[in-house]
Amino acid sequence: MTVRAGSRPALPRAVRPLVRYPLIAGTLAIGVAVAVLWSAGSARGATILGGGFALAVAAGYAVRMVRRLVHGRVGVDLLAVVAIVATTLVGEIAAALVVVLMLSGGEALEQSADRRARRELDALLDREPRIAHRVAEDVIDEDSIDDVPIGDIVPGDRLLVRPAEVVPVDATLVSAAGAFDLSSITGESLPVDRRAGDAVPSGSINGTLAVQVRATALAADSQYQQIVALVAQAEQGKAEVVRVADRFAVPFTVFSLLLAGVAWAVSGHAVRFAEVLVLATPCPLLIAAPVAFIGGMSSAARRGIIVRNGSVFERLARARTIVFDKTGTLTRGRPVLEEVRPAGGMDAATLLGLSASAERYSSHVLAASVVQEAISRGIPLRPATDAKEHATEGLRARVGDRLVEIGTAAFVGSCTGSAVHEDAPAGRSVVYVAIDGRYAGALIERDIPRVDARETLLRLRGLGLSAIEMLTGDARATAAAIAAEVGIERYTAECLPADKVSRVAAISERPVIMVGDGVNDAPVLARADVGIAMGARGATAASESADVVLLADDLALVADAVALGRRTVSIALQSIWMGMAASVGLMIVAAFGLIPALVGAVLQEVVDLVTIVAALRSARDVKG
Repeated sequence: MTVRAGSRPALPRAVRPLVRYPLIAGTLAIGVAVAVLWSAGSARGATILGGGFALAVAAGYAVRMVRRLVHGRVGVDLLAVVAIVATTLVGEIAAALVVVLMLSGGEALEQSADRRARRELDALLDREPRIAHRVAEDVIDEDSIDDVPIGDIVPGDRLLVRPAEVVPVDATLVSAAGAFDLSSITGESLPVDRRAGDAVPSGSINGTLAVQVRATALAADSQYQQIVALVAQAEQGKAEVVRVADRFAVPFTVFSLLLAGVAWAVSGHAVRFAEVLVLATPCPLLIAAPVAFIGGMSSAARRGIIVRNGSVFERLARARTIVFDKTGTLTRGRPVLEEVRPAGGMDAATLLGLSASAERYSSHVLAASVVQEAISRGIPLRPATDAKEHATEGLRARVGDRLVEIGTAAFVGSCTGSAVHEDAPAGRSVVYVAIDGRYAGALIERDIPRVDARETLLRLRGLGLSAIEMLTGDARATAAAIAAEVGIERYTAECLPADKVSRVAAISERPVIMVGDGVNDAPVLARADVGIAMGARGATAASESADVVLLADDLALVADAVALGRRTVSIALQSIWMGMAASVGLMIVAAFGLIPALVGAVLQEVVDLVTIVAALRSARDVKG
């Protein structure tokens, strides 16, 4: 085997889990040693070795259990410690080692699932910009560009931001003009035009033209980093979930000890105590939920839903409220042409045809929707000549023998020699058009709700989420219109990132799910009991702070995630109840002396196997 200098040879696949989980490896090694000693006739040595190891493990878990008790939490560790100590004291060393193996194995399964979810999520988050293009003053050729880590940028540095790149630090625009997508920062659904000297916040996305900006802050002090700091604060405020198995630990432990004690007292034989406790090992509690959660994660991943860890399923299953961001979540996040308003005797088809023919030569984000609408209506597009774009203002082009000027009210007004204006509902963007120097009409564009938004909300209500709310940075009128269209009664408009965090923290119907897609949603996704990031559209902070990441930009996956959470927890609970019921039944039989300890240990392993098979049902794909 060839090994690179300075690198370690790769471990065989079968050995890696033993190295990663030393307690499992140690338990297996001790088990083999105990078996060897027993077969060699050294029962005392086997008992000392196996019992000492089991009690040492129990002591370690007891310390952790005490720490949990100090914080008012009683978990499945209590049952495991009692089972290990009790079986060791009555001489059932094999049973004690089995409990240790199941305890460490359950934790290993949970850690493995968490690590796999994190690995899949990290692959998505690898897009975070870490490099800035610093350029020399008054030099624009490519040879003058110096790519440096954004941490090296200082206020005053001149930077090049290429098309579709993220602005790395807070800056002011040096170029004459530029268009920026601020939806990930402010929630504004339509591109924002900026002129020389205007502020451009970090995290905004440049349009289709390369621009130069001048840094006004260090990366650590920029708006993007402030949002990340909010995320960290919100994470600290998130309540810790109580594991599903922990709810059964105390009653099951008390019942098992009482039954074993009664059996011992009535029969007068200490071995009866051991026979009952052998069947009372907490393996169904230790293994059912982790196995079910791993199955649920696998099923979710196949649908394009990345779940960060198993506890997310528990919060999804118990959630009572769901809150949505508006832009890019309940709406498409991309403008569409909603209305054509001809003027001055111009008909709508001619206005749209001439506008779309000219807009084919525009780099502005609103142009694409005009062209698409003309194509969908079957209006033929004609070639244009002398097309010249005035960045952030408009476009002038000659289509056949007609001069088409299209853009802002100020731009078209200067072309016609008179002011132009069209009233439009809130949340709309108006594109003005002049033909041959005369005002010809306007094109009304808007960010429309997703086609499945109302249906998805109805499905979520059917899943038990009766409290549905919308938070947005948009104006109140825009928020009201979208809320009415999708069927949401509760909404809050004009929210900054901190406002969203405060609102989610104040909601009383908990747990709360928050669904968003932009950097501005990252803090509230972290603060919610379950944060769901839509589409992983490069919004690194949003994805990193979320508990669930939807790989596809599909709102229906939100309902799928909730349904999977409820199904996975239901299967975990069914498996736990099945395992406990079988154990209780067998314990009652053993209390009458009808099941020897060795037979009981074998039967308990059968119960464990049935529990695992039942929990694995969560890995199956089901519709809905």
